[in-house]
Amino acid sequence: MPTLQELKKAIFSDLPQMMRTEPEIRDFILRITQEMYAGKQETESRFDRMMDELKRDREYWSQKWIEYQQVQEKKLEEDQKRWEAQDKKWEDNQKQLRAQDKKWEENQKQWQENWKQLKAQDKKWEKNQKRWEENQKKWEENQKKLKAQDKKWEENQKTINSILKSIQSQEKRYDSTIGALGARWGIHSEAAFRNGLKAILEDSFGVTVKRYEDYDHEGQVFGRPDQIEMDLIIHNGTLILCEIKSSMDKAGMYVFWRKKQFYEQKHGIEASRTMVISPMIDDLGKRVAQDLGIEIYSYADSVPLSKT
Repeated sequence: MPTLQELKKAIFSDLPQMMRTEPEIRDFILRITQEMYAGKQETESRFDRMMDELKRDREYWSQKWIEYQQVQEKKLEEDQKRWEAQDKKWEDNQKQLRAQDKKWEENQKQWQENWKQLKAQDKKWEKNQKRWEENQKKWEENQKKLKAQDKKWEENQKTINSILKSIQSQEKRYDSTIGALGARWGIHSEAAFRNGLKAILEDSFGVTVKRYEDYDHEGQVFGRPDQIEMDLIIHNGTLILCEIKSSMDKAGMYVFWRKKQFYEQKHGIEASRTMVISPMIDDLGKRVAQDLGIEIYSYADSVPLSKT
């Protein structure tokens, strides 16, 4: 009698051939194994469902892709409009810059012309100075001969007086020209700059900008008694101490900080914020401002009056 192992070996060896040649054995094997796999009809049904799902997914994503393309096209149209607006704005700015360049060139030419006139006045003044010295020497020589040449001395005296009058006239013209340049480029520009930024703050943000003036009797700010001036910005009941200047350096930052301390100590009020508005602040000044907690801004319209 064959063993179990021998039977298994015989089945593995002969079963494939028997499945091909013996219909009864093949049907028997199919009946006892049909529960282990799906039939043809069920398999086809599953395949149809799977294809339907794939078709629905394809139609869904196709619709999604169309909607996405429509959104992207709309965004592209909006971006195109924004770019066109930016281009127009850029062109306007270019025109303004060209106008400013032209104005600057005209001012430069005017300044060069004024400078030439000043140089000419200097040269003329030097020439007159030499003439005055020469005439002074003549006057001294003629003074020695005064008794013998009274008439000639009087004529020379008239000449000297005329030269002195001409020199004084040239000096007055020279001084008035220098004074006009100083007023244009120095003394009045700082006040005009501060008033301009003050107007921008008041018009743009509806705040009140007041000029604070006091006298430091103890010399707390400048090391000796002196006048104190500073700007106060009142916004919704909030006090902001501000320094508005055309330029600011390290020393100016420290002076402003001492003004702040002077104000708070004298009035018993602590300022909510301290800021400097200036288009030109050097690197050392910025470093000091950062260390002291002073806000710095280049333009008045860039100041955030409401801090979050």
